[in-house]
Amino acid sequence: MEIKLIGSSSPHIRSEQTTQKVMLDVIIALLPALVASVFYFGFSSLVLVVLSVASAVVTEYVLQRMMKKDIAIADLSAVVTGILVAFNIPSAAPWWIAVIGSAFAIAIAKQIFGGIGFNFMNPALVGRAFLLASWPVHMTTGFIDPITDAVTAATPLAILKGVEGEALPLPSIIDMLLGRIPGSLGETSAILLIIGGIYLIYRGVIKWIIPVAYIGTVAVLAVFIDGPSMVLYHIFGGGLILGAFFMATDYVTCPITDKGKIIYAVGCGVVTMLIRSVGGYPEGVSYSILLMNILTPLIDKYVSPKLFGGAKK
Repeated sequence: MEIKLIGSSSPHIRSEQTTQKVMLDVIIALLPALVASVFYFGFSSLVLVVLSVASAVVTEYVLQRMMKKDIAIADLSAVVTGILVAFNIPSAAPWWIAVIGSAFAIAIAKQIFGGIGFNFMNPALVGRAFLLASWPVHMTTGFIDPITDAVTAATPLAILKGVEGEALPLPSIIDMLLGRIPGSLGETSAILLIIGGIYLIYRGVIKWIIPVAYIGTVAVLAVFIDGPSMVLYHIFGGGLILGAFFMATDYVTCPITDKGKIIYAVGCGVVTMLIRSVGGYPEGVSYSILLMNILTPLIDKYVSPKLFGGAKK
Protein backbone atom coordinates (compact mmCIF):
# COMPACT_ATOMS: atom_id res chain seq x y z
CA MET A 1 0.00 0.00 0.00
CA GLU A 2 1.32 3.37 -0.94
CA ILE A 3 1.81 5.68 2.07
CA LYS A 4 1.43 9.35 1.36
CA LEU A 5 3.42 11.72 3.56
CA ILE A 6 2.61 15.37 3.80
CA GLY A 7 5.52 17.75 4.25
CA SER A 8 5.01 21.12 5.89
CA SER A 9 7.11 23.83 7.48
CA SER A 10 7.31 24.38 11.20
CA PRO A 11 5.69 24.85 13.62
CA HIS A 12 4.30 21.32 13.64
CA ILE A 13 2.51 21.71 16.99
CA ARG A 14 -0.43 24.03 16.62
CA SER A 15 -3.02 25.42 18.99
CA GLU A 16 -6.37 27.11 18.54
CA GLN A 17 -5.48 29.47 21.39
CA THR A 18 -5.02 33.08 20.32
CA THR A 19 -4.04 36.27 22.12
CA GLN A 20 -7.61 37.50 21.79
CA LYS A 21 -9.04 34.33 23.37
CA VAL A 22 -6.53 34.47 26.23
CA MET A 23 -7.27 38.13 26.94
CA LEU A 24 -11.01 37.49 26.76
CA ASP A 25 -10.61 34.81 29.44
CA VAL A 26 -8.70 37.29 31.61
CA ILE A 27 -11.46 39.88 31.17
CA ILE A 28 -14.09 37.30 32.13
CA ALA A 29 -12.05 36.38 35.22
CA LEU A 30 -11.85 40.05 36.26
CA LEU A 31 -15.56 40.76 35.80
CA PRO A 32 -16.73 39.51 39.24
CA ALA A 33 -14.27 41.82 41.02
CA LEU A 34 -15.31 44.66 38.73
CA VAL A 35 -18.97 44.16 39.60
CA ALA A 36 -18.05 44.09 43.31
CA SER A 37 -16.15 47.36 42.98
CA VAL A 38 -19.21 49.06 41.48
CA PHE A 39 -21.41 47.59 44.23
CA TYR A 40 -19.13 48.75 47.05
CA PHE A 41 -17.68 52.00 45.71
CA GLY A 42 -20.43 53.25 43.43
CA PHE A 43 -20.79 54.26 39.79
CA SER A 44 -17.59 56.33 39.91
CA SER A 45 -15.54 53.14 39.97
CA LEU A 46 -17.11 52.04 36.66
CA VAL A 47 -16.27 55.45 35.20
CA LEU A 48 -12.63 54.99 36.19
CA VAL A 49 -12.49 51.55 34.55
CA VAL A 50 -14.13 52.76 31.33
CA LEU A 51 -11.83 55.79 31.08
CA SER A 52 -8.77 53.66 31.84
CA VAL A 53 -9.67 51.11 29.17
CA ALA A 54 -10.50 53.82 26.63
CA SER A 55 -7.17 55.56 27.31
CA ALA A 56 -5.24 52.31 26.88
CA VAL A 57 -6.98 51.37 23.62
CA VAL A 58 -6.72 54.86 22.09
CA THR A 59 -3.06 55.17 23.06
CA GLU A 60 -2.24 51.81 21.51
CA TYR A 61 -4.15 52.68 18.32
CA VAL A 62 -2.49 56.08 17.91
CA LEU A 63 1.03 54.77 18.53
CA GLN A 64 0.59 51.85 16.16
CA ARG A 65 -0.63 54.25 13.48
CA MET A 66 2.29 56.60 14.13
CA MET A 67 4.82 53.75 13.92
CA LYS A 68 3.09 52.32 10.84
CA LYS A 69 2.37 48.99 12.52
CA ASP A 70 -0.61 46.71 12.08
CA ILE A 71 -3.48 47.85 14.30
CA ALA A 72 -3.80 45.18 16.96
CA ILE A 73 -6.30 46.63 19.41
CA ALA A 74 -8.67 43.75 18.60
CA ASP A 75 -6.41 41.35 20.52
CA LEU A 76 -7.87 42.91 23.74
CA SER A 77 -4.47 43.16 25.46
CA ALA A 78 -4.88 46.93 25.81
CA VAL A 79 -8.32 46.37 27.36
CA VAL A 80 -6.80 44.06 29.98
CA THR A 81 -4.06 46.58 30.74
CA GLY A 82 -6.65 49.32 31.16
CA ILE A 83 -8.72 47.23 33.58
CA LEU A 84 -5.67 46.29 35.65
CA VAL A 85 -4.47 49.89 35.84
CA ALA A 86 -7.91 50.93 37.10
CA PHE A 87 -7.92 48.05 39.58
CA ASN A 88 -4.76 49.51 41.14
CA ILE A 89 -6.25 52.98 41.64
CA PRO A 90 -8.25 54.16 44.69
CA SER A 91 -11.92 54.57 43.92
CA ALA A 92 -11.90 58.22 45.03
CA ALA A 93 -9.04 59.15 42.69
CA PRO A 94 -9.79 61.81 40.04
CA TRP A 95 -10.68 60.56 36.56
CA TRP A 96 -7.51 61.87 34.92
CA ILE A 97 -5.38 59.59 37.10
CA ALA A 98 -6.80 56.56 35.29
CA VAL A 99 -6.37 58.17 31.87
CA ILE A 100 -2.74 59.15 32.44
CA GLY A 101 -1.84 55.85 34.09
CA SER A 102 -3.16 53.73 31.24
CA ALA A 103 -1.62 55.95 28.56
CA PHE A 104 1.76 55.73 30.29
CA ALA A 105 1.47 51.96 30.70
CA ILE A 106 0.78 51.40 27.00
CA ALA A 107 3.17 54.00 25.60
CA ILE A 108 6.21 53.58 27.85
CA ALA A 109 6.02 50.01 29.14
CA LYS A 110 4.60 48.33 26.04
CA GLN A 111 4.71 50.07 22.66
CA ILE A 112 8.10 51.73 23.07
CA PHE A 113 9.63 48.25 23.37
CA GLY A 114 7.83 46.87 20.33
CA GLY A 115 4.34 46.03 21.54
CA ILE A 116 2.87 42.88 23.02
CA GLY A 117 5.42 40.14 23.57
CA PHE A 118 8.37 42.53 23.80
CA ASN A 119 7.73 44.38 27.08
CA PHE A 120 10.04 43.25 29.87
CA MET A 121 7.83 44.57 32.70
CA ASN A 122 4.11 44.31 33.33
CA PRO A 123 2.61 47.45 31.73
CA ALA A 124 -0.20 47.86 34.27
CA LEU A 125 2.24 47.79 37.17
CA VAL A 126 4.54 50.25 35.44
CA GLY A 127 1.53 52.55 35.10
CA ARG A 128 0.75 52.16 38.79
CA ALA A 129 4.36 52.80 39.82
CA PHE A 130 4.39 55.96 37.69
CA LEU A 131 1.18 57.22 39.27
CA LEU A 132 2.40 56.43 42.79
CA ALA A 133 5.63 58.33 42.20
CA SER A 134 3.90 61.28 40.51
CA TRP A 135 0.73 61.70 42.60
CA PRO A 136 1.31 59.83 45.88
CA VAL A 137 -1.46 61.66 47.73
CA HIS A 138 -4.14 60.62 45.24
CA MET A 139 -2.79 57.05 45.18
CA THR A 140 -2.54 56.53 48.95
CA THR A 141 -5.36 58.55 50.54
CA GLY A 142 -8.29 58.17 48.16
CA PHE A 143 -9.65 54.92 49.59
CA ILE A 144 -13.36 54.74 50.38
CA ASP A 145 -14.67 52.64 53.25
CA PRO A 146 -17.63 50.70 51.77
CA ILE A 147 -19.29 50.48 55.18
CA THR A 148 -19.14 54.16 56.17
CA ASP A 149 -18.63 55.76 52.71
CA ALA A 150 -15.87 57.87 54.27
CA VAL A 151 -12.66 58.64 52.37
CA THR A 152 -9.75 57.22 54.32
CA ALA A 153 -6.16 56.00 54.11
CA ALA A 154 -6.72 53.27 56.70
CA THR A 155 -6.45 50.13 54.59
CA PRO A 156 -5.91 46.85 56.47
CA LEU A 157 -2.18 46.82 55.64
CA ALA A 158 -1.82 50.48 56.68
CA ILE A 159 -3.45 49.68 60.02
CA LEU A 160 -1.25 46.61 60.43
CA LYS A 161 1.86 48.66 59.72
CA GLY A 162 0.74 51.48 62.00
CA VAL A 163 1.12 54.25 59.43
CA GLU A 164 -2.07 55.94 60.62
CA GLY A 165 -0.44 56.92 63.88
CA GLU A 166 -3.20 55.46 66.02
CA ALA A 167 -4.40 52.00 66.92
CA LEU A 168 -7.37 51.41 64.64
CA PRO A 169 -9.32 48.12 64.68
CA LEU A 170 -8.58 45.67 61.90
CA PRO A 171 -11.52 44.55 59.74
CA SER A 172 -12.83 41.01 59.98
CA ILE A 173 -11.58 38.26 57.70
CA ILE A 174 -15.08 37.94 56.25
CA ASP A 175 -15.10 41.62 55.30
CA MET A 176 -11.75 41.20 53.54
CA LEU A 177 -12.94 38.14 51.68
CA LEU A 178 -16.10 39.89 50.52
CA GLY A 179 -14.44 43.22 49.79
CA ARG A 180 -16.01 45.44 52.45
CA ILE A 181 -12.71 47.17 53.20
CA PRO A 182 -10.93 50.33 52.00
CA GLY A 183 -8.53 49.64 49.17
CA SER A 184 -7.81 50.07 45.51
CA LEU A 185 -10.64 49.64 43.06
CA GLY A 186 -10.24 45.96 42.18
CA GLU A 187 -8.14 44.46 44.93
CA THR A 188 -10.59 44.37 47.83
CA SER A 189 -12.80 41.35 47.14
CA ALA A 190 -10.38 38.48 47.70
CA ILE A 191 -12.91 35.70 47.17
CA LEU A 192 -14.00 37.01 43.76
CA LEU A 193 -10.40 37.44 42.65
CA ILE A 194 -9.64 33.88 43.74
CA ILE A 195 -12.65 32.62 41.77
CA GLY A 196 -11.36 34.50 38.74
CA GLY A 197 -7.89 33.03 39.24
CA ILE A 198 -9.28 29.50 39.49
CA TYR A 199 -11.18 30.12 36.25
CA LEU A 200 -7.91 31.06 34.52
CA ILE A 201 -6.22 27.91 35.82
CA TYR A 202 -9.18 25.78 34.70
CA ARG A 203 -9.05 27.33 31.25
CA GLY A 204 -5.33 26.68 31.02
CA VAL A 205 -4.53 30.38 30.68
CA ILE A 206 -2.17 30.32 33.68
CA LYS A 207 -0.51 27.65 35.78
CA TRP A 208 -1.10 27.31 39.51
CA ILE A 209 2.62 27.43 40.29
CA ILE A 210 3.16 31.18 40.54
CA PRO A 211 0.02 32.07 42.56
CA VAL A 212 0.53 29.21 45.02
CA ALA A 213 4.27 29.79 45.46
CA TYR A 214 3.83 33.57 45.75
CA ILE A 215 0.97 33.48 48.26
CA GLY A 216 2.60 30.60 50.14
CA THR A 217 5.87 32.51 50.53
CA VAL A 218 4.04 35.57 51.88
CA ALA A 219 2.09 33.35 54.31
CA VAL A 220 5.22 31.64 55.66
CA LEU A 221 7.11 34.90 56.11
CA ALA A 222 4.08 36.58 57.70
CA VAL A 223 4.08 33.90 60.42
CA PHE A 224 7.62 34.84 61.44
CA ILE A 225 7.24 38.59 61.01
CA ASP A 226 3.79 39.35 62.47
CA GLY A 227 2.66 36.03 63.91
CA PRO A 228 0.16 33.37 62.79
CA SER A 229 -2.87 35.52 63.62
CA MET A 230 -1.87 38.11 61.02
CA VAL A 231 -1.28 35.76 58.09
CA LEU A 232 -4.74 36.14 56.56
CA TYR A 233 -4.48 39.92 56.80
CA HIS A 234 -1.34 39.82 54.70
CA ILE A 235 -2.99 37.51 52.18
CA PHE A 236 -6.43 39.14 51.85
CA GLY A 237 -5.81 42.71 53.02
CA GLY A 238 -3.95 44.14 50.04
CA GLY A 239 -3.13 43.52 46.41
CA LEU A 240 -1.55 40.08 46.83
CA ILE A 241 -4.39 38.05 45.31
CA LEU A 242 -4.77 40.42 42.36
CA GLY A 243 -1.02 40.46 41.77
CA ALA A 244 -0.45 36.74 42.20
CA PHE A 245 -3.17 35.60 39.79
CA PHE A 246 -3.42 38.40 37.26
CA MET A 247 -0.09 40.23 37.03
CA ALA A 248 2.75 38.01 38.22
CA THR A 249 1.55 35.37 35.73
CA ASP A 250 1.96 37.60 32.66
CA TYR A 251 3.34 35.37 29.88
CA VAL A 252 5.93 37.85 28.67
CA THR A 253 7.39 38.92 31.99
CA CYS A 254 7.53 35.66 33.98
CA PRO A 255 9.95 32.72 33.50
CA ILE A 256 9.24 29.96 31.00
CA THR A 257 10.08 26.83 33.01
CA ASP A 258 8.27 25.54 36.08
CA LYS A 259 11.45 25.72 38.15
CA GLY A 260 11.94 29.30 37.02
CA LYS A 261 8.37 30.16 37.95
CA ILE A 262 8.93 28.88 41.49
CA ILE A 263 12.10 30.94 41.92
CA TYR A 264 10.35 33.96 40.48
CA ALA A 265 7.26 33.59 42.70
CA VAL A 266 9.29 33.02 45.87
CA GLY A 267 11.31 36.13 45.02
CA CYS A 268 8.07 38.10 44.63
CA GLY A 269 6.92 36.89 48.04
CA VAL A 270 10.20 37.74 49.77
CA VAL A 271 10.39 41.25 48.32
CA THR A 272 6.71 41.87 49.11
CA MET A 273 7.22 41.04 52.77
CA LEU A 274 10.46 43.02 52.96
CA ILE A 275 8.65 46.13 51.75
CA ARG A 276 5.66 45.53 53.99
CA SER A 277 7.77 44.90 57.10
CA VAL A 278 10.73 47.29 56.85
CA GLY A 279 9.82 49.60 53.94
CA GLY A 280 8.10 52.92 54.21
CA TYR A 281 5.06 51.78 52.25
CA PRO A 282 2.51 49.29 53.63
CA GLU A 283 2.12 47.45 50.31
CA GLY A 284 4.86 45.81 48.26
CA VAL A 285 3.18 43.68 45.60
CA SER A 286 3.65 46.02 42.64
CA TYR A 287 7.33 46.72 43.18
CA SER A 288 8.13 43.10 43.99
CA ILE A 289 6.63 41.88 40.70
CA LEU A 290 8.38 44.63 38.73
CA LEU A 291 11.73 43.74 40.31
CA MET A 292 11.29 40.05 39.53
CA ASN A 293 10.18 40.96 35.96
CA ILE A 294 13.63 42.50 35.52
CA LEU A 295 15.28 39.35 36.86
CA THR A 296 13.23 37.00 34.65
CA PRO A 297 15.84 36.80 31.82
CA LEU A 298 18.50 35.90 34.36
CA ILE A 299 16.30 33.22 35.91
CA ASP A 300 15.53 31.76 32.48
CA LYS A 301 19.23 31.71 31.63
CA TYR A 302 20.19 29.52 34.59
CA VAL A 303 17.19 27.18 34.78
CA SER A 304 16.55 26.56 31.09
CA PRO A 305 16.63 22.84 30.14
CA LYS A 306 19.73 21.43 28.44
CA LEU A 307 19.56 20.82 24.72
CA PHE A 308 19.79 17.26 23.47
CA GLY A 309 22.31 16.43 20.76
CA GLY A 310 24.69 19.28 21.49
CA ALA A 311 28.42 18.92 21.64
CA LYS A 312 29.88 18.19 25.04
CA LYS A 313 31.66 21.15 26.55
